[in-house]
Amino acid sequence: MSWVVNICFLLVSSGTLSALPLVINTWAFRKATDKAWQTLHSGSSALDAVEKGCQQCEIDQCDGSVGYGGSPDERGETTLDAMIMNGDTMEVGAVADLRRIKNAIGVARAVMEYSRHTLLVGESASLFAQNMGFISEDLETNTSLSIFANWLNKNCQPNFWRNVSPDPLESCGPYKPAPGLQKRERHPKIIIQNHDTIGMIVVDSFGHVAVGTSTNGATHKIAGRVGDSPIPGAGAYADSTVGGAAATGDGDIMMRFLPSYQAVEYMRTGMDPSLACGKVISRIKKYFPSFFGAIICANSTGSYGASCNRLPQFTQFSFMVYNSSVDGSVQNVVTCI
Repeated sequence: MSWVVNICFLLVSSGTLSALPLVINTWAFRKATDKAWQTLHSGSSALDAVEKGCQQCEIDQCDGSVGYGGSPDERGETTLDAMIMNGDTMEVGAVADLRRIKNAIGVARAVMEYSRHTLLVGESASLFAQNMGFISEDLETNTSLSIFANWLNKNCQPNFWRNVSPDPLESCGPYKPAPGLQKRERHPKIIIQNHDTIGMIVVDSFGHVAVGTSTNGATHKIAGRVGDSPIPGAGAYADSTVGGAAATGDGDIMMRFLPSYQAVEYMRTGMDPSLACGKVISRIKKYFPSFFGAIICANSTGSYGASCNRLPQFTQFSFMVYNSSVDGSVQNVVTCI
């Protein structure tokens, strides 16, 4: 009997063999990996590959957590965050709370190439995008509107409010400060069922590194919330003299530690990518033992690794790799610490 295995599971540890070029991204978003590889293989730059790979996830609405039609905020609107970084020049372009524009990673690159700024947000970011030729269109879908309607029917539970009145466990607000309610909270968990980011690292044959992220953020977030994804050093970071890193998970916690920047700095000392990723996760875990999150790391010679925080419902983390040593993209699995 003949058969073909389409997914290869690998337990990644320190000492992963180097091979360039390399594409690595969070989660089992295979079409995004393949698109980035095809772009790179066609002769385009690492930066082009990151943009096209992340854009593929926006088009595919990867798991409902990237692109249009997912993760409505508490007003029912889907908004997008994205970032792209050139590890050769240390230039960054990013957008946050982007409205009505589907290609968030493309707008982020436009910020980098057509402005002297790093991050644009909200309605002004959308107007910038329209001026750059991006099409304005509705980001809501029947799916996202249904998610929002079901949430309203449950008295807006769970939500991200605390220390307010009326009681955020029993109502939809509007809210006012009420410190006396600080013990009554029900946290909306950021878990594997609603993870919120594609993070991608690309290293070309010459060791040039680029990274990117794209997300529609946390479901039922307070309008205007920005997570870690568009923040340089938090959602992703690249330095072609060292490597790159990208994070995924509970951005409100992870962004406080600049995990992607820290991982690159650990690799700068010569640390193996897997060890660098693990050290970053351990650092966050010291303060927030039950946080949900993971990080991928790659150095400029093509070695890579990943790490994640172990939770009852999250014991392994999947990520995609495509390099010159394999014939096709490969799904890797790392056991959480």
